[in-house]
Amino acid sequence: MSAVTAKEKALEAVEGLPADATLEDAMERLYFLYKVERGLAEADAGETLTHEQAKAERERWRG
Repeated sequence: MSAVTAKEKALEAVEGLPADATLEDAMERLYFLYKVERGLAEADAGETLTHEQAKAERERWRG
């Protein structure tokens, strides 16, 4: 079984949109799927924060 290509994933995502979807809808869907894949890859690589680490980071941003 071969891996699904990025092109196949994009085509499937676009084909799943309603007939009246706009180009913006398609772009938003593709960007969302990209971010999900990227997040899953980061999680698999152990590049995540605990809840406490995230809260501490938010406090640093606030100043």
